[in-house]
Amino acid sequence: MACSLTRRIGISTLAGLVIRLAFAAEPAPPPSAPTGADWEGYNKTLEGQRYSPLDQITVANAGELREVCRVRVATRGSFQSGLVVVGDSLFATTSTGTFAIDPVTCEMIWHHVYRRAQPPGLQGNRGVAYLNGRVFRGTDDARLIALDAATGREVWTNVVGDASIGEYVVGAPIAWNGLVFAGIGGSEFGIRGRILAFDALTGREVWRFHTVPTGDAVGADTWGDRKWAEHGGGGTWSTITIDPRTGELFAPIGNPVPDYAPQDRVGANLFTNSVLVLDALSGDLRWWYQLQANDGFDHDLAAAPVLFRNANHETMLAAAGKDGLLHIVDRETHAARFKVPVTTVDDPRKAMASREGDRVCPGALGGVLWNGPAFDPKRFLLVTPAIDQCMLIKSEPGTNYVARGINNGGTYSSEGVPMTGWITAVDATTGEVHWKYRSESPMTGAITATAGGVLLTGDNAGNFLVFESDTGKVLKQENTGGAIAGGVVTYARDGRQYVAFTSGNISPAGFGSVGHPSVVVMALPEPTAAPAAADTPDAKHGKELYGQICAGCHGTDGNRIVDKPLQAAAARLKVEQLAKTIANPAGTMPKIFPAEPTAEDERDIRDIAAYVESGL
Repeated sequence: MACSLTRRIGISTLAGLVIRLAFAAEPAPPPSAPTGADWEGYNKTLEGQRYSPLDQITVANAGELREVCRVRVATRGSFQSGLVVVGDSLFATTSTGTFAIDPVTCEMIWHHVYRRAQPPGLQGNRGVAYLNGRVFRGTDDARLIALDAATGREVWTNVVGDASIGEYVVGAPIAWNGLVFAGIGGSEFGIRGRILAFDALTGREVWRFHTVPTGDAVGADTWGDRKWAEHGGGGTWSTITIDPRTGELFAPIGNPVPDYAPQDRVGANLFTNSVLVLDALSGDLRWWYQLQANDGFDHDLAAAPVLFRNANHETMLAAAGKDGLLHIVDRETHAARFKVPVTTVDDPRKAMASREGDRVCPGALGGVLWNGPAFDPKRFLLVTPAIDQCMLIKSEPGTNYVARGINNGGTYSSEGVPMTGWITAVDATTGEVHWKYRSESPMTGAITATAGGVLLTGDNAGNFLVFESDTGKVLKQENTGGAIAGGVVTYARDGRQYVAFTSGNISPAGFGSVGHPSVVVMALPEPTAAPAAADTPDAKHGKELYGQICAGCHGTDGNRIVDKPLQAAAARLKVEQLAKTIANPAGTMPKIFPAEPTAEDERDIRDIAAYVESGL
């Protein structure tokens, strides 16, 4: 049952004897926060998986979730912010506001207002990064700001782009290893996109990488007309992913310009519509994966890629863009293993639109936008929200660059058909679709997978939604009074799991048009039942003990020892039988409890047994 002999309040010897007497008089330590209690970044982890190990909210009780509190952060306007929860603060942003909010009571702790230095090209903001007591955000007039996380005091501001030509920083930065990473947006204004790294302490620029290469840079020869390369787009307008193990940075790069006239820029047009992989410390190019070459339909990659290992323990990435496909890519070969439609997609795909116009699916506002897939490592599922909308697109080749103008190279029309949405659950190893959910409104809000077997998200009609991970069954649907187009996160405080999300986005093109921008917090009702009897096993405590002293040999899923899978034992043995095996193991399994266990030892043994019996 265990090969690690360290106990919570004891010290083991090489012989496996536990010495506790010296500590008997000391008070028990306070309960620690559960693993995953915070929501540390836009997509929680640097790898972008949007998975929480919290499991208090389950299939059985998700329908009981109730609103705990809410706080309005603006009167009207865009509210697409990711949410970050660290310590006693929940952080959110609007176009010019940054907020620290109590994650339990919704009390406003501080509110910082940025005063623009230049008129913005496009108003909006999608959140902050957190690192070492500071929060970092971009602005829609192309600044990057560092604020003191405790007070909201401005620490430094750096001008990182040129708002006079339409550049802005709308995506949430990401912070790692003393650096803050951000991307420049504004493709349609004819900018030349770039990814930048800054020193988190001072704001000094460390490196930059242009997403549209020129001169003798790698990929420059993929632009048939070099005049468009200088204004070729390639902006980024969501967040970035980092693999701390390899030091790779994965940036989602948007469309080339002019949008609908690919014949004006013959070639693949690197690195647009790509997952761009850079060395995070130096900015050097590592590799790339392009979702669509010579894009003629504005099929950006906006959402951050997801890094994961599949059931075969292969290193993979998933990228879902406005092309309507979930691309599952082998990180070793850099080739797509699967391309799975997650909305209505033309088959076969059109190369470009004609002057007269062609119906294209998805259209320029369809597919996956700034919130991408979530990965459930327990089920090896990728779950992706998407918009379903086709458009009539007309190409107008031969246009010239217009500074701070919209360089579409054509026109588009929604033909008056309302947008709808999808959620699609895909097997990350095989590419098989497990289930789909059809929404009557677009799905642009974030989606979060949890260890409790539930998925958390919301739609643009304002419905907060909870699904059963395995089947896609709706467990909870509640209208919040505002479009949900930003973060949906979960965290724990004082033994209680919370869910927080944005409500009240108002933005053009069907991305949400109801409500007042607010942060809403939900939780299960506080327990009122009498405490369990002292001799009732506590499987939750057993899970903690199992992780400390059993997982090293048996693995977190109980199946590391091939001929002794714990799930098989749990299927045939009850708690009392499992407890006897743990207390007096046979064979090579070490004895981790004393021959004459204390009352506390016996409780711990039964707690571990209860957790194993639950099936892990």
